[in-house]
Amino acid sequence: MATITRFEDIEAWQLGRELKRALYAASKKGEFARDFPLRDQIRRAAMSITANIAEGFERGGNREFIQFLSNSKGSCGEVQDHLYTALDENYLPQAEFQRLYSQTAAVAGKVGGFMKYLQQTEIRGQKFRGRPT
Repeated sequence: MATITRFEDIEAWQLGRELKRALYAASKKGEFARDFPLRDQIRRAAMSITANIAEGFERGGNREFIQFLSNSKGSCGEVQDHLYTALDENYLPQAEFQRLYSQTAAVAGKVGGFMKYLQQTEIRGQKFRGRPT
């Protein structure tokens, strides 16, 4: 795995950012834009995906980072649920729903893979560098 020096280097964060842009664009259209509770909640969940990755990374320890990644992965599930609501309310056509749902699943998969990597590595995190294990 390549060295990660900033949260922006994390592929899951990069994919989450793309997803967030796509969800913002989708929620700006038609009736979706006027359903303020759903629009705002799906946007908050999308922001939570990337924000938790960033915050967890900045904590400097793998255990905390894994917890924040878990929150990020949970937000992916929340987005997927909200996408079903948007589909059921006819705010999204089936093809756009499927594209966004798949994109969210890809982000969740990357986050889960990164969590697994961190759980298996001997590296404990930036704040533990130079300390005995």
